[in-house]
Amino acid sequence: MMPDPVLLSRLQFFWVISFHILLPAFTVGLACYIAVLETLYLKTGDHTYFRVSVLWTRIFAVSFGLGVVSGIVMPFQFGTNWSRFSDAAANVIGPLMAYEGLTAFFLEASFLGVLLFGRKLVPPWAHCFAAAMVAVGTLFSSFWILALNSWMQTPAGYEIIEGRFHAADWVAVIFNPSFPFRIAHTVTAFLVTAGFVVVGVAAYYLRRARAIAEARKMLSMTLWLLTFLVPLQIVIGDLHGLNTFHNQPAKLAAMEGHWETQSGAPFIIIGWPDQEADVTRWAIEVPYLGSLILTHKLEGTVRGLKEWPREDRPPAAIVFWSFRVMVGIAMLMMLVVVLANWLRWNSRLYDTGWFLRVCEACLPLGFVAVIAGWITTEAGRQPWVIYGLMRTKDAVTPSLGGSDVLVSLIIYMLVYLVVYPVTLYYMIGLVRAGPETDEEADRPIEGLQRPLPARAAAGAGVPSGTAIAAEPRP
Repeated sequence: MMPDPVLLSRLQFFWVISFHILLPAFTVGLACYIAVLETLYLKTGDHTYFRVSVLWTRIFAVSFGLGVVSGIVMPFQFGTNWSRFSDAAANVIGPLMAYEGLTAFFLEASFLGVLLFGRKLVPPWAHCFAAAMVAVGTLFSSFWILALNSWMQTPAGYEIIEGRFHAADWVAVIFNPSFPFRIAHTVTAFLVTAGFVVVGVAAYYLRRARAIAEARKMLSMTLWLLTFLVPLQIVIGDLHGLNTFHNQPAKLAAMEGHWETQSGAPFIIIGWPDQEADVTRWAIEVPYLGSLILTHKLEGTVRGLKEWPREDRPPAAIVFWSFRVMVGIAMLMMLVVVLANWLRWNSRLYDTGWFLRVCEACLPLGFVAVIAGWITTEAGRQPWVIYGLMRTKDAVTPSLGGSDVLVSLIIYMLVYLVVYPVTLYYMIGLVRAGPETDEEADRPIEGLQRPLPARAAAGAGVPSGTAIAAEPRP
């Protein structure tokens, strides 16, 4: 039996983007954090900020490099696997992707060189400015990619001429109904994700009594930021849900697990949506809460999935549970923030062992939440690639054979399962090495020949200052 090229193409795109999204989820927030650190160092002259910035800049360089490479792969698939979609929507998606390259990519590429290699070559204010521009570049990238994705979710400002989409109003295309909520929700999620990574690393150092000054700075300032961002993200998420309620009601019905249209709808905490029987089994419910959240009225009407033909319904179980994973992690993050502020109030933030272990364990939570949110968004859009206008099955390349996609999928899986773990291993090595002394941190990252640092020379039993070839830190 020949494998289905549509299903395999969807799996391939899922595989590629689920790995890629981990990197902007980290680098967008990390670039902003580095810009803040460089600004504080420029303003205060405190070398603690300098050493922390150098540590995270090295980690950022590695993750940013892999992000660029893995990001290039995705547009290729528009041509190889989704040529019908590309042909129909090229006049809209092409310019949006070009705008990303013209603004974000060139901005990042230009100033990243100054950030990584120019500390001794430019004035301190110029180096700080470069860090800020790299951060702005990552935000520009998020802006254009989310504008494109949001247009596919809630298309606006277009006209269809001879079966092809054309932009009739670029402002309406870019600022489509879901875009403001989607970019606010996504960028905040990226900032929170990077924040929990920094908190986890800081807790790692504190538990091992290493880099105490740097770890205290990282933990304190990042938890203050998360105290603001996590509640804000919950509010933005609620507003995004209300937007989905009005613009993508079938997705919302799947997220809530509702099959029947009803007034005074309950909120289903957990259950199992049965797509064949049109019922959510073993549901644990809170009466009226669903209507209250979605309509702000106890007797508000919430539409159920039965209002749509079976072929127009998203996969309810996937959307239902991915949404709950995302919300559950948000609640857990909120709990961590509350605990952090309680410990800070009692002057126990830096030396409470169980809390530091919790912070270490929470390090990957943001990544899981981002992937769960992306699955909710994309699976909830199905069966449409352009919501309500073009079906996913009609977007795939017509001449594509299932065996062709299967081979490319296996290759992608093998490559990613090698490249990503190796990159992660290297970044973990940078974290374990820890912040360097001012003398070590001040050397150019690119130096092919550099003096052997005093602390390394002592351990190696060679004279300090001996020139060695630069190698990645273990």
